[in-house]
Amino acid sequence: MDPFVYSYSVGGFVFLLGILIAVRNGYINGTRRGLVNLFTCLFVVVFFMGIQGYLQYAPMETAPTQRMDLAGKAVQEVPSNQVRGTAVDYAIMILYFVAIIGMGTWFSRGQKTTRDFFFGGQKFSWWLISFSLIATTIGSYSFVKYSSKGFQFGLSSSQTYLNDWIWMPLLIFGWLPILYFSRITSIPEYFERRFNRKARLCATVLLLVYLVGYVGVNLFTMGRVLNELVGWPVPIAALLVACISCSYVTAGGQTSVIMTDLLQGVMLLVTGVLILVLGMYHLGGFEAFWTNLPRGHRAAFSNFNGGDGFPSVGIFWQDGIANTAMFYFLNQGIIMRFLATKSLAESRKSGLAMILILMTVGACVVGGGGWVAMAMVNAGDLPADTGPSQAFYVATEILSYPGVFGLILAALTAALMSTVDTLITAISAVVVNDVYSVYVRPEASDRELLKAARFTSLGVTFLGVLLVPLFMMFDSIYDAHGAFTAAATPPLVVALLLSLFWRRFTATAAVCTMVVGLMAIGVSMIFPAIITPFSHGVPMGDSGDGLLGGMKQFKFMRACYGVFACLGIGVLVTLWTRPEPFSKQRGLVWGTLSDALKNYKGSEGAERPAKKRLARVVLQESGLSCLNHNGFSVVFISKHLADTLEVKVDDLVYVSDNRWWLGGLKSSQAIVGKIVGDDEDHADQEPTDSRIWLNQETFGRVVVNKRESQPVVVERLY
Repeated sequence: MDPFVYSYSVGGFVFLLGILIAVRNGYINGTRRGLVNLFTCLFVVVFFMGIQGYLQYAPMETAPTQRMDLAGKAVQEVPSNQVRGTAVDYAIMILYFVAIIGMGTWFSRGQKTTRDFFFGGQKFSWWLISFSLIATTIGSYSFVKYSSKGFQFGLSSSQTYLNDWIWMPLLIFGWLPILYFSRITSIPEYFERRFNRKARLCATVLLLVYLVGYVGVNLFTMGRVLNELVGWPVPIAALLVACISCSYVTAGGQTSVIMTDLLQGVMLLVTGVLILVLGMYHLGGFEAFWTNLPRGHRAAFSNFNGGDGFPSVGIFWQDGIANTAMFYFLNQGIIMRFLATKSLAESRKSGLAMILILMTVGACVVGGGGWVAMAMVNAGDLPADTGPSQAFYVATEILSYPGVFGLILAALTAALMSTVDTLITAISAVVVNDVYSVYVRPEASDRELLKAARFTSLGVTFLGVLLVPLFMMFDSIYDAHGAFTAAATPPLVVALLLSLFWRRFTATAAVCTMVVGLMAIGVSMIFPAIITPFSHGVPMGDSGDGLLGGMKQFKFMRACYGVFACLGIGVLVTLWTRPEPFSKQRGLVWGTLSDALKNYKGSEGAERPAKKRLARVVLQESGLSCLNHNGFSVVFISKHLADTLEVKVDDLVYVSDNRWWLGGLKSSQAIVGKIVGDDEDHADQEPTDSRIWLNQETFGRVVVNKRESQPVVVERLY
């Protein structure tokens, strides 16, 4: 079967389902805003269809293959026992380590509550969150594994990054509104509120297995990288990087992670683009680079179901369906990042920017080293027997001047730390919110929970290090990552999606989907032949040693088997059990967004276009409560400001420093507690005066020292 047609047929079905959900939720309709939403969705799918269709089918010229001469080979080869790079390169990498630790420690100040630690106070702008998301997405394993696959299979290595369009409507119009307004702190908490405590426990166990395993994959990758570069043993190298990542996460939580990932995201994108530019310059320009890639290496999809270790149908199910859904809908680290935005609109913007722009650039960033290396082989600048696992290191060292290679080393380090730090905070959030505060100390104070979060960050980091030897059993990083995600993701993905978009789905069915579904996947590792009906003709492959040796067989197609097995279990058990009462579903399933918004702000509200106004700040020493019953700061605003913004008492506003480039660092969400008119308490107010009264704590969050006289931005939210 044609892989392009297959991907856009099956993926298009999921995309269309998301469009229908958006229509039923009122986000796509005949209004101007609804038509813009529809156009945005259609533009996204046409954009990716155009790129991949051109790469797959367009006629292209290719340059003849050149053989490398012996003199060139003597210059280009690097002995395997030789340390790559120069002292300048490693000095730059060490300075980068120091800078990240210093930056993370600086932004760790002011972390007083678990809301600050886990969600950064829900105050950040979409662009800052987007850059931190791309840094989280591009792990060190991404650079290494996709460069290897890019060398072997060319631009089809981008398939993983260019398939997120499938889930875009369901994400931004289905899941994000419920996620943001339901005020959940973790995915397991959602399962308890939707169903019961038993469902929460199952989700907690599965999510922790996934997240801790992901930490292990990333640390294993960085250990392999440092082993290649400096010869350190893989476990020792992994332990070193784990300690550095853990240092600032333990202190600063989500704010430190977001701000360090902003730097690391920029670092990753710039360095990845630099590798491509240097490669093109070395080869003589873009045209020389492009024509020196074999035509098969310029295709968007590799073979459909071949036995070469990279079948497009296997990548589609393992990454495009199971892992991508897990990433956007259930990965606690990504969920916390979406929840750290100042509003639902900003959360949507970050998700859209991530899928449409940053993931497209990210595909070039992570695969570019392999593409350049293959073009250099075809041009005779690298030996034809260059191994895929060595291609990235050899090509980047050849292309880099002293110091530039150090930047590339720093980028690899950034990729590792930016993923691990997110995972550490995510696991800490799950342990504290779903284990410690539920089963250990339900009466724990917020201060105690914050302390537990920091201790958990330490413990989880070293648990990830202990998992490194497990992933060392696989032949490549790509195989280890693919086999792990294909096995771990389907039960949670299917359970959550059915919970969100099928009201008939029951608590018993949710538990069975997760537990029995995981058992079914476990059975497939012992008896992998049961995956054959779902394999789409992909060969089984060689097995490994031990009881779970079958994990290496059908390592990608296990995701397809797992999705259908869990879906079948969920549907059958649901039809045999009594429906959940609708009262438990309000604000937690599609079609009940008004209930979710009411729960979020504490009163009736509606999503409206943002409206902003500058206002003078007045510090109210007394008479203004710090928090309302939903945990928001309470502010007073002048009647003129209220009329301009069209807000009333109990509406939610966002107060921030007027410098947009801070991205929300100095800001706070707040509930309007009173609209001040010409009364005796504020007789000095002019009729056209825009003022806002803040209590001491909120004033400290918003106003920078020596800027007390500067106006702040007040934005209407809901």
